[in-house]
Amino acid sequence: MGGDNTSGAEGIGGAILHGGRLEAAALRYPAARLPWIDLSTGINPVGYPVPELPPSCFARLPEVEAVLRLEAVAARAYGVADAAMVVAAPGTQSLIDLLPRLIAARRVAVVGPTYAEHAASWARAGSLVREISALDEAGDAKVVVVCQPNNPDGRVVPGGALMALADAMAARGGWLVVDEAFADLADGVGLAPALPHPAIVVLRSFGKTYGLAGVRLGFALAAPAMVGRVRAALGPWAVSGPAIAVGTLALGDRAWLAASREALGRGVARLDAMLERAGFEIIGGTLLFRLAASAGAGRWFEHLAAQGILVRGFERQTAWLRFGIPADTGEWRRLDDALQQYKG
Repeated sequence: MGGDNTSGAEGIGGAILHGGRLEAAALRYPAARLPWIDLSTGINPVGYPVPELPPSCFARLPEVEAVLRLEAVAARAYGVADAAMVVAAPGTQSLIDLLPRLIAARRVAVVGPTYAEHAASWARAGSLVREISALDEAGDAKVVVVCQPNNPDGRVVPGGALMALADAMAARGGWLVVDEAFADLADGVGLAPALPHPAIVVLRSFGKTYGLAGVRLGFALAAPAMVGRVRAALGPWAVSGPAIAVGTLALGDRAWLAASREALGRGVARLDAMLERAGFEIIGGTLLFRLAASAGAGRWFEHLAAQGILVRGFERQTAWLRFGIPADTGEWRRLDDALQQYKG
């Protein structure tokens, strides 16, 4: 889902973990300043305002019609011509795990470094997985996976190059899987308008953009035949009643999304300036996170953790740290103070 476990990412205690592990951080750094500030994830720090939900959301099994309404709203939000090309799921991670069970692929190429769960899921299914740095290295892979924009560097592959690859994959019965977890906040990135296409599967995340990762909601966008296969594999009542209710409201609220995007744009500019003043080089990112480089990244990680600020480190790219966007004035002040207090 273009999410928070990235190829070569090292988590707390040296294990490869996802971002957001505050309890693990607290165990490793018991003397850290409290409360912890979690900048280790790529999740909107100011989430969609969740209204009071009717008790029926929790008491009843979700109605098929409610799921279809959610998918119709998602189709409009993502620019899909027909809601029959949209299927809701309990988070894109469930779809990342599911696709290797629906598509038999001996060879899989993943454009990286990127979200590590893609390669891990295909490998668990028995595929031979290669990390490639560009589309023209895909070779004879049956499946090519691209995160667009990419996590952690925000790289964007030109749409024309993706469509050319998709056509080539279709000609040989292959698939292009495009994880657009961060595409809601990027201009002209989504491939949804190209659907239906016989080789394209697009994954869209709800929780990151809307700051509601705990809702566990995501979508697969594809030609109706593939959508039908995904829906059958997910089974009935795959998405919870509260997720359906909140998702339907939020995805239909384009004004909130536009306002959030403007606020995040200001936050990104502020964060970049703070990091550059501290001596970091900005490598890239999206409106939900920034990737910065420093020869002392490991020491920076420890210093920030001691200040109760959790960021994202990387095992292979040892000079990289990824920073999420602070949520409020207090978090901004604490991060600025911690950056200024660093002694190297």
